[in-house]
Amino acid sequence: MLDSIHAEPGRTLKVAARADVVVVGGGPAGFSAAVAAARQGAKVCLVERYPYLGGLASGGMVLVLDDMCAGSEITVRGICSELVDRMKARGLAIYPPEAERGHDPAMFRKWSRFGLFDFNTRTKPHPICYAVAFDPDGWKRASDDMVAEAGINLRLHSLFAGTIVKDGCAVGVITESKSGREAIMGDIIIDSTGDLDVAASAGARFSEGAYMVTTVFRLGGVDTDEAERFQFEEPEAHAKLDLEARRVIGGSWDYWWLKTPLPGIVWCNCPHMTGLDGMKVEDLTRAEFDGRKRIHAMVDHVRAKLPGFANCYVVDVAPQTGVRQTRMLEGEYVVTKTDITDRVHFPDSIARGRDYYTPYRSLLPVGIDQLLVAGRHYSATPQAQKISREIPPCMAMGEAAGIAAAMALSAGTTVRNIDVASLQNRLRAAGADPGDVPTKHIQVEEKVA
Repeated sequence: MLDSIHAEPGRTLKVAARADVVVVGGGPAGFSAAVAAARQGAKVCLVERYPYLGGLASGGMVLVLDDMCAGSEITVRGICSELVDRMKARGLAIYPPEAERGHDPAMFRKWSRFGLFDFNTRTKPHPICYAVAFDPDGWKRASDDMVAEAGINLRLHSLFAGTIVKDGCAVGVITESKSGREAIMGDIIIDSTGDLDVAASAGARFSEGAYMVTTVFRLGGVDTDEAERFQFEEPEAHAKLDLEARRVIGGSWDYWWLKTPLPGIVWCNCPHMTGLDGMKVEDLTRAEFDGRKRIHAMVDHVRAKLPGFANCYVVDVAPQTGVRQTRMLEGEYVVTKTDITDRVHFPDSIARGRDYYTPYRSLLPVGIDQLLVAGRHYSATPQAQKISREIPPCMAMGEAAGIAAAMALSAGTTVRNIDVASLQNRLRAAGADPGDVPTKHIQVEEKVA
């Protein structure tokens, strides 16, 4: 009979790197945090478990950036905008020009199958808005360039294994890789793991939630002109066949396929699988097997029945499972669903989403110094997180965390005690919108406590 526990003997670890700021997780938030801190003069080490940057944007193939405008006002700028510009320059990102946004059936037909519409409005067709469709390799290439230009010590293929805490301060992390078990020491640590791995290991309080998971995939060989013609010119027949396809995949958004910047290549943000825990190896393994079965069943179905898809084939399945919610920080302020839906404004706002604000306090764990959290695992209730976890606002959080870390270093203080007004000013100087000035066309309420 196997023992249920194994006692690991004590060991000493090689210090593989030292930095002013150590960022764990190279997804959208962590990449933004690392670049922002380095541009402020900090020495930065960025640790990522996969062989690429981008997290769920590139590896998870969530290939639309949305939740980044309030009406005609673009609310997420800064590093996010720069990355978009770099991808667009390579022909690997696309968005509607300003003149083509708004309520216009012709523009809806032109742009909706890229997913570039405001799905939060009740009016139909939904208005076209500022959102971005991009290619996953385009993200990797652009972020690689930005990290290299910033002089960041990037360590890919490195799994996070634990947080080093001394006298109530996070002072480093432990990684596992082909190089073995090593320590990386830093004055400030930023947790951008998506699952709160670093903060939880340090002893921070957190809540747990669960949402559907997805094995995203791409199809090639799609005649998108014919598929769109069928949708708009034979709406009743399309609705029937489209519903059949969604039933075969076993769960999806209404727009289960969307165009990409690559002709004939579409991405499919499905199947949606519920009842699985993104923190359990067994459930993640099950998601991979079940997801691939559903994907190939759907492909066989649409080849036979759906106009435009007769010659389609699977290009790839995302190397990262699309996990939306696991652990969430319980920080100095916990953002609620009401805060999001009522558009509550915070004096210490440092990031914006569609039409909501993120307070700096929601990046701060209680009782642990020199540790910041940025990304979908920020301090929020599960209900609030579900409507505030999109990639652009997470990038805005990361940019704020990176600048905050650099400010704390230069001032010789803790991240908890920086001057938030100065942080807001630095974010604006860097081209970001921290949300310190509420949007005028919506009703807002100040919330301090």
